[in-house]
Amino acid sequence: MKIVIMGCGRVGAQLSALLDANGHNVTILDTDAYSFRRLPPSFNGKALIGNGINEDALKRAGISEADAFVALTQGDNRNVMAAQIAKHIFNVPKVVCRIYDPLRQELYTTLGLETFSPTAIFAQILKKDLES
Repeated sequence: MKIVIMGCGRVGAQLSALLDANGHNVTILDTDAYSFRRLPPSFNGKALIGNGINEDALKRAGISEADAFVALTQGDNRNVMAAQIAKHIFNVPKVVCRIYDPLRQELYTTLGLETFSPTAIFAQILKKDLES
């Protein structure tokens, strides 16, 4: 599977490494080349400098042939915009978007974006642990 990941923070780097180790064709995009230090030496994918809301950067990353796109930057707005571009302009079959704000997550989910909120997920885990 060809996967484009936007954001080479801790989660993006870890996900890229896991997918690459499983034989997927991974391209990770970040605006800061220093972020790529998080990738393991064994990473065989591509690491490209670029902004995931820029169509030319996405084209360089191979978005036109991608089977999946994951938006994992620190910015909810940038993640949503990039996810919409991937889904509606490039017709990527599987688009996943991280949203920190649970209220925004609900809104974007109702608009048809596949989102997850680590804030909401972690709060549920803590609630379950505290109540058990």
